[in-house]
Amino acid sequence: MDEGIFVVFTFFGFLAAIILVPTLARERTKRSAHDLVSQAMSRGQQLDPTLVQQLTQNLLEEGNRARKSLGNAVVLLALAGGFIAAGYVMDGFDPGGDARHGMWIPAVILGSVGTAFLLLSIIDYVTKRRNPG
Repeated sequence: MDEGIFVVFTFFGFLAAIILVPTLARERTKRSAHDLVSQAMSRGQQLDPTLVQQLTQNLLEEGNRARKSLGNAVVLLALAGGFIAAGYVMDGFDPGGDARHGMWIPAVILGSVGTAFLLLSIIDYVTKRRNPG
């Protein structure tokens, strides 16, 4: 394997691990808490009201997913625009134009992820409107 390709795979693997591992751990914790509550309810045990409030609070925070997705989209699209603007500003220092073209790469990546978040927020708003419960 070429050394450059290995570095790219290592970087994106590291990035995926940073994003996925905490998310998977948080979901596993939520799942185990809900399993514990369902086992306690099946045995007829009393539930602590603060525990029920904490579990429902997490559900309410997850219900606000469309707004978070929209916020992420705005930030990522603004960063993409910033990279494009920085490329044009740096173009004056680089007569060959390589700086501008080099800045397009992160702009395209951030712009495409920002567009994906924007589409997700639109889908979340539309499905929330159809299913108000």
